[in-house]
Amino acid sequence: MITRIQFNEELTRLHHDILAMGTRVEDDLRKALEALKSGDVALAKEVRAGDEVVNAMQTKIEDQVAMLIATQQPVARDLRELVTMLKLTDNLERIGDHAVHLAKAAKRLAEDPYPRSLERLATMAIVGSAMLHDAIAAFLAKDEALARSTAARDDEIDANHKAFIKEVLDYIRDNPDKAQQATRLIATSGFLERLGDHVTNLCESVVYMVSGAHTELNE
Repeated sequence: MITRIQFNEELTRLHHDILAMGTRVEDDLRKALEALKSGDVALAKEVRAGDEVVNAMQTKIEDQVAMLIATQQPVARDLRELVTMLKLTDNLERIGDHAVHLAKAAKRLAEDPYPRSLERLATMAIVGSAMLHDAIAAFLAKDEALARSTAARDDEIDANHKAFIKEVLDYIRDNPDKAQQATRLIATSGFLERLGDHVTNLCESVVYMVSGAHTELNE
C-alpha cells in the first residue's frame, strides 16, 4: 500500500500525462486544419502517422489508472477522479481519430479541390480545438463552471455543421457529377460535429469528478 503522498504524486504524473495527450491531440487538429486550408499533403500524412502516438499515450494512462484502482481501492472523490481519467483518455483518443479523418479529407481535397468555401469546416475545427483546450484546463483545475461554459460552445459547431450540409446539398443540385466529393465533405463535417460531442463528454466527466453528478450538457 502506497502512502497518501505517493498516491498524490501518482495523480500528478497522470495529470501531466493527460495534459500531454490533450496537447498532442490539439496539435494534430491544428495540423489537420492547416493541411485542409493549404492543401499540404505532407502535413496531412504527418497527422495520420501520429495517431499511433496518441493510442500509446491512452494505453499508458489507462494502465496507470488501473494499477492505482487495483492497489489502492480509492473511494469518493479519488475514485471519481480516476474514473474521469479513463473517460478523458477514451474521448481524447476518439478526438484524435477525428483529426485523422480531417487530415484524410485534406489529402482528398488537395487532389480534387472543392470550388466553394470551406470556412465552416475550418470554424468547426477551430472551435473544437479551443473547446478541447478549455476542457483539459477545466479538468486540471477541477473547474466545473469552465467545463459547463466550454460544453455550451458545441452549439456553434452544430450550427455550422447544419449550415455546411445545406451548402453542400445546394452544390450537388448544381453539380450532380460531384456527388461523391459532396458525400465526403458531408462525412467530414459529421466527424467535426462528433468531435464537439466528444469534448462535451469530456466536460460532463469533469462535472462528475467535481460534483459527483451525472449531467447531460448541451442537450
